[in-house]
Amino acid sequence: MWQSEYPRRKTRPVRVGAITIGGGHPIVVQSMITAETWDVQRAAEQVMQLWDAGAEIVRITAPNMREAQCIGEIRNILLKKGYRVPLVADVHHQGTDIAVEVAQYVDKVRINPGLFVYRKPRGRADDYTPEEHEQERQAIEEALVPVIEACKKYGIALRIGVNHGSLSERMLVTYGDTPEGMVQSAMEYIEICEKHGFRDIVISMKASRVPIMLAANRLLAKRLDETGRDYPIHLGVTEAGDGTYARIKSTAGIATLLAEGIGDTIRVSLSEDPVNEIPVCYDILQALGLRKTQVEYIACPSCGRTKFDLPTVLNEVRRVTKHLKGLDIAVMGCIVNGPGEMADADYGYVGRAAGKIALYRGRELVKDNIPQERGVEELVNLLKQDGKWVEPE
Repeated sequence: MWQSEYPRRKTRPVRVGAITIGGGHPIVVQSMITAETWDVQRAAEQVMQLWDAGAEIVRITAPNMREAQCIGEIRNILLKKGYRVPLVADVHHQGTDIAVEVAQYVDKVRINPGLFVYRKPRGRADDYTPEEHEQERQAIEEALVPVIEACKKYGIALRIGVNHGSLSERMLVTYGDTPEGMVQSAMEYIEICEKHGFRDIVISMKASRVPIMLAANRLLAKRLDETGRDYPIHLGVTEAGDGTYARIKSTAGIATLLAEGIGDTIRVSLSEDPVNEIPVCYDILQALGLRKTQVEYIACPSCGRTKFDLPTVLNEVRRVTKHLKGLDIAVMGCIVNGPGEMADADYGYVGRAAGKIALYRGRELVKDNIPQERGVEELVNLLKQDGKWVEPE
């Protein structure tokens, strides 16, 4: 069996509610609501929509103390409806008190090192002195320790989420607007957490530009491995936009790293209804063979050898079989490349001359010379015969 050049990076398991990130568990899919947190009913409805769509972790913003408390109300609504959704609170500016408050309502708190502790800009661009570095590190530790203790108290995780666009002034002056600055920003927070005996940590390096996102995550993984740290990594391209390009941009970043063995949980960030993010995540994971949640369709491009209207036939096969899970079904236009190209498929539907098709089980020809108009019906019959068919809901 073919083995990837990049085995999946070994990471520690971090529990987020009933879900585990890392530790060899399946890559976790997550999203974030767009409803205002203070609108607790609408926010709860959107969490439920995301959960029903397949999100396994859902994030909610907690910009102030009142909205941190609203997350407790949202959690109660969800529980009354029977939804035990792993929730993450997003905490940014001056976040100590907010993070401590919201920790009792959620399964993970996310903080942004560039915004968590506000420092008045110095107004000068010269390097920070060792004394200034130490003063800022002490300020970070003072603000972070209460959050660490709250996470310990409630048994929840912490995400150290670095954004390229919001590095602190000290990191920008010291390292520039670079992946190195992003990684160093995270490492400071990791060291403080470890100093106080806390390791239920997930780390993210996000940027709106794919090359920066790739470089930062590769450097992070390298730095963690070099220092004997095995924290799981959350992947995403932030501010990707909407439409086709946003999906391609997100896939370029997330899939590249996953293919290199880096990453334990993902979010595709779209400027759309967040429900639209979920199928993109699962498509990325399925394409890489990391999770199989739908039928995999293998189909050749149309060419002069094609013996039927391939797009129409593919859509018909998909319409009838799309509710099945865990199968690979090939729809091939001709006998020349069909059997070879579909060798990894569980079932094959191959065009013949004179309006006929052939059905394969793997490489085995099961039935030949089937009239095209009966092809899909015969495919379903074969699936039933093999015990692979379930009735659609």
